[in-house]
Amino acid sequence: MDFSELLPELTQGLTNFTAGNALMILAGGILIALAVLKEYEPVLLLPIGFGAILANIPLTGMTESGGLFNVLYNAGIRNELFPLLIFVGVGAMIDFSPLLSQPRLVLLGAAGQFGIFGTLILATLLGFPLNEAASIGVIGAIDGPTSIYVASKLAPELLAPIAVAAYSYMSLVPIIQPPVMRLLTTREERMIRMEYAPRPVSRRALVLFPIVVTLVVGLLVPDATPLISMLMLGNLLRESQVVDRLRRSAENEIINVATLFLGLTVGSTMTADSFLNLDTIQILILGLLAFVLDTAAGLLFGKLMSALSGGKINPLIGAAGISAFPMAGRLAAQVAQDEDFDNFILMHAMGANTAGQLGSVMAGGVLLALVTAIL
Repeated sequence: MDFSELLPELTQGLTNFTAGNALMILAGGILIALAVLKEYEPVLLLPIGFGAILANIPLTGMTESGGLFNVLYNAGIRNELFPLLIFVGVGAMIDFSPLLSQPRLVLLGAAGQFGIFGTLILATLLGFPLNEAASIGVIGAIDGPTSIYVASKLAPELLAPIAVAAYSYMSLVPIIQPPVMRLLTTREERMIRMEYAPRPVSRRALVLFPIVVTLVVGLLVPDATPLISMLMLGNLLRESQVVDRLRRSAENEIINVATLFLGLTVGSTMTADSFLNLDTIQILILGLLAFVLDTAAGLLFGKLMSALSGGKINPLIGAAGISAFPMAGRLAAQVAQDEDFDNFILMHAMGANTAGQLGSVMAGGVLLALVTAIL
């Protein structure tokens, strides 16, 4: 056969390659660069970036019916399997004893969800349908699995920008939160020292906690049960102290494999056709706004608690009331130490951070219930 006759077949990829594909491949490369060079959440951004590159190579068949990414999407995203498996691993890593020894910190976890509902209202005013506005608002919790879970149920067509925004902003917590912290708190407030004399938490309480939370949330907010139950299952594996092999598997192999496939699949949805539009830009901006509002609400509530306690509570722990565990808790403690190296508020911040993890799941379930009932 004449080589000239084969040339069109051999160059189909090039002839179908568009400027949009090139732009999305560049975006994938930027995500990989952030993961490798800056070490911003590399476990998340690296597979997302690589998935975006693969999805924008024409004619591979990977995103089509029966292709690798299509199979992974149907098996792990459409039926919410990957987010739920990740939550088992997250639960196995969380120590709820700082929260149980300081129950009042649960208020900061609730305050840290304000931006979700504020952004929902703003998104509806911008013309987004209620289901899409609710999915966009959940980005503010900086909880990737919850964002994907809610979006896959309410607005699967927006899954790509919502997931990318949630995970990207999660990686940028150390950049986005400190300016908000310094803007809304004074140096004197940031230097407040908090005594840590934790109330003893018995092993019985730690074992009963995940069971009770699952029952209460399941009865009050059934739509949140899949997420909260997997989070609590992982925590029960941890606190029972009788299934170390399962606990280690949950916080290592299971969460690692689920995160890898989740990242690749989310990246594969970043095709030029679905991603390069005005809605995506609006979602990224609204998601950032939701994150800032959540952080601000937590800080302001922290200031209120500080005033009511006579200056015994450092408002910075309010910024940890979002769901980015454990990064937000560590960051709040670090900002306090930047003002006073001997100021240790880590355990208080981690208590607020674990409350934020519970709060984001509850908020996601409430949104699912409300939107489903209205629509």
